Order: sequence, then C-alpha cells, then structure tokens
Amino acid sequence: MAHVPGSDQQPKVIVVMPAYNAELTVEKTFRDIPEGSVDEVILVDDCSRDRTVEVAESLGIRVIRHEVNGGYGANQKTCYDEALRRGADIVVMVHPDYQYDSRLVPFFTGFVWKGICDAMMGARIRSRRETFEGGMPAYKYFANRFLTFVENVVLGQNLADFHSGFRVYRREVLETIPYHENSDDFVFDTQFLVQATYFGFKIGDAPVPVRYFKEASSINFRRSAEYGMRTLLTLGQFLLQKLHLARFRLFRREADEAKP
Repeated sequence: MAHVPGSDQQPKVIVVMPAYNAELTVEKTFRDIPEGSVDEVILVDDCSRDRTVEVAESLGIRVIRHEVNGGYGANQKTCYDEALRRGADIVVMVHPDYQYDSRLVPFFTGFVWKGICDAMMGARIRSRRETFEGGMPAYKYFANRFLTFVENVVLGQNLADFHSGFRVYRREVLETIPYHENSDDFVFDTQFLVQATYFGFKIGDAPVPVRYFKEASSINFRRSAEYGMRTLLTLGQFLLQKLHLARFRLFRREADEAKP
C-alpha cells in the first residue's frame, strides 16, 4: 500500500548514495544517519578505484556496482530505479563523501512525510560568512548565487540553493519525472529540479551544514563553467516548452514514455 502524504501510515524511507572513491568517508556518512530514521541504505558504486565497495558492504549497506563508469547522473538513475523497485515511499540522496550532514535526514523526510513538500533540498548557503567558513571556494559561491537567482526568477521558486546534493523526494516525483532522459553528468541535478517545477511539484529547502575538504567530491573550475552553461541551456528549454515554442523529452511524463 503506497504511503499517503500527511497520513499516520509510516512511509518506507530509503537512502541512496551515488558513490565514487568514497572509501575514506562512506562509514562516517553512514553512521551519522540517525538510527531508526531510514529503512534501508543503497550505495551505487560507479567503478571506484579504491575500497568503497568493500567498506560499504562491511557496514551492511546494499551495494550495486556499475560495470563501467557512467557519470554522476547515470549513478543517480540507478539509485532511483533501485529505490523505486524496492518500494520506497521517500527517497533521500546523500553523497557518501561526508560533505553534507546526514544527521538531518529525519528532519528533511518529515517535510515530505507530512505532505508539506514533494521534494526537499539541503541549502548550503545560509550566510556568506558561514559558507566561506565551511570551505566553499569563492568562485563556486558567486556562481551559485548567480545561477540560483536566475533559476528562481525563471522557475518562480524561492530556493536558497538550487545546486545542493542533499535531496529528498516523494515517490510520485520519481515516478512522474522522466529522469532517464536527463544527462549522465552533473547537470542531471538541475534538469531534475526544472522538471519538478514543470510538473507542479512543491519544492522546499532547509539549511544543512557542509564541509569542504580534500576527500569531499567537487568539480574543478572548467567543469563548473560547463555545468553553469548547461544549467542556463536547461532553463532556456523550460521557457520554450512553457511558451509552446518547442517540445523536449525532458518534459514528457514518465508514464507517457511507456505508451506506443
């Protein structure tokens, strides 16, 4: 029986971890998840070159291994496919690099469980000082502020951080959005939120502390610039679709994909 938002029925909560070379951080991330707050943890390993798989399996985490490195977006596709297959009512994405504070999982799932939001984002940016003290590079901060401002204007949202990797989704969101049409790279995250807006889902956010350190995953300046350009391209596609000037598979409901 599917969970009804706002009901007393307990939802099945599954945490998914898209992993690549997280041997040194996956255990700390996993152990910070409050006991009893989730039903299962799934880690999808994208051909790590270290002992990520061995460490995860030793912790009792369900592990799925990619045979070839598919990229960050491809990893998430496997994460969500498996979570849905295993009957998740709420899916939480937590990066296993210990950058985001996984102690907050039950607080974020509560917003979705009670039907307040369909998707919740962990906002890394509460103040400039706090963000810099957490170690975010200046160019990432200012690029984030610019892109988030543009995204809020175009999409009619009021989110503090469109580019967070700490996310919670209600099952219906994943069943509606055609995320298999999205990029296998980092812009997958942007495309997903643009799609969620297009399909009318309620998106909210709350602060989440982050840590920037050597082992935490991060893309370089060149990849960041490419990501920014592809984010703007996705917003352009959204506008063209809304104005009925073009049609993109990104905005075709997942249920329609199965139709002949």
